[in-house]
Amino acid sequence: MSYRRFISVTATVAVLLPLISCIQERRPRPPVAGVQPKVETIHGVTMVDDYYWLRERGSREVIEYLEDENAYTEAMMKHTTELQENLYQEMVGRIKETDLSVPEKDGDYYYYSRTEKGKEYKIICRKKGKPDAAEQVILDENVLAEGHEYLDVGKCAVSPDDKILAYTVDTNGSEQYTIYFKDLETGQLLPDRIPEVYYSVEWGNDNKTVFYTTLDEAMRPYKVLKHVLGEGHTSDQPVYHESDAAFEVYLLKSKSKKYLLLDIASNTTSEIRYLNADKPDGRFGVIQPRQHKIEYDVYHRGNLFYIRTNENAPNFKVMTAPTKQPDKENWTEFIAHEDSVMISDLDVFKDYLVVYERRFGLKQIRVFDFGSGESHYVEFPEEVYTYRAGKNADFSARELRFTYSSPVTPKTVYDYDMKRRESTVLKVEEVLGGYDKSQYEVAREWAPTSDGTKVPISLVYRKGLMKNGRNPVLLYGYGAYGSSSEPRFRNTVVSLLDRGFAFAIAHIRGGGEMGRYWYDQGMMLNKKNSFTDFTACAEHLIDTKYTSPDYLVASGGSAGGLLMGAVANMRPDLFKVVVAGMPFVDLINTMLDASIPLTVIEYEEWGNPNEKEYFDYMLSYSPYDNVRAQVYPNMLITAGLNDARVQYWEPAKWTAKLRATKTGNNMLILKTEMGAGHFGSSGRYEWLKDEAFEYAFILNALGMEK
Repeated sequence: MSYRRFISVTATVAVLLPLISCIQERRPRPPVAGVQPKVETIHGVTMVDDYYWLRERGSREVIEYLEDENAYTEAMMKHTTELQENLYQEMVGRIKETDLSVPEKDGDYYYYSRTEKGKEYKIICRKKGKPDAAEQVILDENVLAEGHEYLDVGKCAVSPDDKILAYTVDTNGSEQYTIYFKDLETGQLLPDRIPEVYYSVEWGNDNKTVFYTTLDEAMRPYKVLKHVLGEGHTSDQPVYHESDAAFEVYLLKSKSKKYLLLDIASNTTSEIRYLNADKPDGRFGVIQPRQHKIEYDVYHRGNLFYIRTNENAPNFKVMTAPTKQPDKENWTEFIAHEDSVMISDLDVFKDYLVVYERRFGLKQIRVFDFGSGESHYVEFPEEVYTYRAGKNADFSARELRFTYSSPVTPKTVYDYDMKRRESTVLKVEEVLGGYDKSQYEVAREWAPTSDGTKVPISLVYRKGLMKNGRNPVLLYGYGAYGSSSEPRFRNTVVSLLDRGFAFAIAHIRGGGEMGRYWYDQGMMLNKKNSFTDFTACAEHLIDTKYTSPDYLVASGGSAGGLLMGAVANMRPDLFKVVVAGMPFVDLINTMLDASIPLTVIEYEEWGNPNEKEYFDYMLSYSPYDNVRAQVYPNMLITAGLNDARVQYWEPAKWTAKLRATKTGNNMLILKTEMGAGHFGSSGRYEWLKDEAFEYAFILNALGMEK
């Protein structure tokens, strides 16, 4: 699972003074007249929520409150305007503003995207037959963005005959999309429109049938429908309806183009259904009916399905099954389970099987040659690195596309010849402004915890850094959903490294860096391990003299924002600054409200507070419910008004409660994107402005404005 209008800084003093006065005295903005706190008793515990009124999304009082907060934030950061601009110009100065991606073959065409200087969004193009053929622009996102403050193109899917583009558009950050269809021969839009869909869109092989997913009231993709071009969407046929609120539905198409797949999954259980894409009017069959806490996914080649499953294999194994009888009784083991190796994903080609693995926290690629029966590993040039697999849409290819990077190595696109076992560099991301990777150093540390676990930390900093306890360090963490925080190159971080920072990633439990066990030990009734792992990493960086509490910054977003809230409550003494982006902090109230997106789905991640055991445990760390009178670090909290993953009121309520409760005079500001959702600003320049703002807040809090 695992998601812009600002009040002018010239707002009158008469408007700002009352709010600033309240904040300086640590009093919340006065509640709306006549609104009483929400009081309820749960499992014998009386819960009082003074800021429940902030959930009234459309009310004038709530909008005014958020705009007042933005005005206060702007006023408090006014003196950093020049610093923000300097940081922004540095960041822009390191990117190649006019650039293009490496073309990837899919059918008869090579697809790529390019950017142009001064334009926020990419331009999607293709060339027929060969990479140096004439360019055809199939979608210019800058044109789509005209008249909108936000734009996200969620999915682009070209019909099997290459003539029609189906694409989805979200213009407010809510992650509710509309499907449009474009005739690629004439450049004209077809009359078909399908509103309120989610990310999944796939074509049947008849070039006229499109399958897509829709959302229920809790923003859960729960239904699959089938649309025939030329017919009104109100007559679209339902294909599948998932009634269990713990499960979501996604659509996929096999690389072979032979099968459409329905991936029906909760956080711990999955079921795959399949349909011959040549017969879009057929019925989906079931590979294997769902079994509690058994996950699997499916890939196709020839007369076999390749199945990655965790049944009796926590780190997953690979099985095969005949396409005519794919039920579990006919599965045969192809790759056995290993305790020290996590099988994360597969890529199945006509002649090769690619296995994406993780061993001792680092990603690896293993290649099986179906012809020879041999396997080998791809070699990487550095000890700390990551990669991202390409689309690899060409089923018959013998080249594997991936993008490699490390904390000091910019994104590098490779084609790996799986037969000759040779890598070819196709493109290295240009980092302008004089960046020289030889001037930076990467380190790996292991932080001991109280239960004997050692937590890996990835660090990058300029060479010559002295371990004297006076270096500013930004420590990033996430630790949820089994998602790994990768040691990749971050262009914007160079602005911190060149100011003497070290950038560190805490690979805490709850993530997937060390396999499924690592995830299991940071979820449900083990969730507090994520928080104590993060504080152990902070203590290790202090003990080894990388930094000290006066120079240590903690940062995380979404579920990583919950991490920030928890460690700020538990160990505020460790950090000078905390940055919490779109933080999931109102844990109890959210997880008790099944109408909120993701709630029921995430009972298997956090627990179900309707059960007393889980309620007591979750209440013991829920950031909003554990705010207390103590000195908190300087804190920057962000929110998105249209956020469907973490509702805007969570950071807003948390900020209000912190202001009413905390002691000391450290800065606390809330910045709400009034026209965006969970992922913040959508344009590449606007995103850099957000990064510059965040870095300016950090530097200001550390007294490093110069």
